[in-house]
Amino acid sequence: MNVLDILEERGYIEQMTHPQEMKKLFDEKSVPFYLGIDPTADSLHVGHFISLMVASHMQKCGHKPIILVGGGTAIIGDPSGKTDMRKMLTREDINHNVECIKKQISKFLSFEGENAAIIVNNADWLLDLHYIEFMRDIGSLFSINRMLAADCYKNRLETGLTFFEMGYMLMQSYDFLHLYNTYGCKLEIGGNDQWSNIIGGVELIRKIGKDDSFGLTFKLLTNSEGKKMGKTEKGALWLDKEKTSPYEFYQYWRNIADSDVKVVLCLLTTIPMDEVNRLSSLKDAEINTAKKIAAFEITKLIHGEEEAIKAEQASNALFEGQGNIESMPSTKLEDTNISIVDAIVLTGIAPSKGQARTLIAQGGISLNDNKISDASYVLSENDFQDGYAILKKGKKIFHKLEK
Repeated sequence: MNVLDILEERGYIEQMTHPQEMKKLFDEKSVPFYLGIDPTADSLHVGHFISLMVASHMQKCGHKPIILVGGGTAIIGDPSGKTDMRKMLTREDINHNVECIKKQISKFLSFEGENAAIIVNNADWLLDLHYIEFMRDIGSLFSINRMLAADCYKNRLETGLTFFEMGYMLMQSYDFLHLYNTYGCKLEIGGNDQWSNIIGGVELIRKIGKDDSFGLTFKLLTNSEGKKMGKTEKGALWLDKEKTSPYEFYQYWRNIADSDVKVVLCLLTTIPMDEVNRLSSLKDAEINTAKKIAAFEITKLIHGEEEAIKAEQASNALFEGQGNIESMPSTKLEDTNISIVDAIVLTGIAPSKGQARTLIAQGGISLNDNKISDASYVLSENDFQDGYAILKKGKKIFHKLEK
């Protein structure tokens, strides 16, 4: 199949430029394409997941991935979706983040073979640009009026937009031109929030007389209510197990709404569509089978089969009375005589003491399956019969407190 047909069937595609020309291009030959990732943190998170899945599908169909880590553009920071200017990072911070991210990308893409993926860093060409020459050759091809009409800038006009940030679209567009000239890159892909920036690069290449540059965006990962997925009590759902444990990662997907099962199976796994349709059509209690499969497959992709099995066993131990609890998120206490409120905050089950007390008052906290109603309760040795105590929020969030 043409890779565009696969992406369409699984529901990835949101927008694309020149669809007929692009389909013909993918029918005829291997196409170098690029995905940009700004290294603003030392780990990728679920927001990057779909991008890397798209890149993986494309590589498996014979196309060459170029992963651009934005060591240069991260110094500015993409204003898309932000209400204020991003924190400026040092070169040292960015270089550290780049090295961490490279390891995670290798879980999705192969760096060997005929269409082996490559990683490039736009700091290698952006940081040596000469301002006057760049603005004359590149900046003169951009209309300020049109840039300000783009969502990434228009939404910031009331709160304030710096000229520094205005340069982001020029830089990202120049990246595409550089990769086009250097590697024959024909396509830029990205989330739909990158549409304006991607259009900028496609049009820049076409303005200098070329006619084979293309852009494609895919859907952002949202639930049936239109809200972004991947947010937890502790913040983002990270792909680094030191930031989000494999158990927490597994449990997030195990607990998705019934109505979100199909989109998760389509976008975040490689399960064949016939099986996706079968699993997502299950009803009532049977839909839990589909959720378990989704959680296991997604966790296996990110953390490996061994960690996925451990996470699954820990989940079964808690919810079905089988397996073990070794992979459950845990915290070792310096003193077992800790107040229940402090324990809730320490484990991240609630971000503040005030919210911890509210959870207790609402009957949402249990210790070793005993409901806690007194916010002044202090744990004692009696709570650690087997060397640990299980703190629970509601029916789905567990944390092991170890002596």
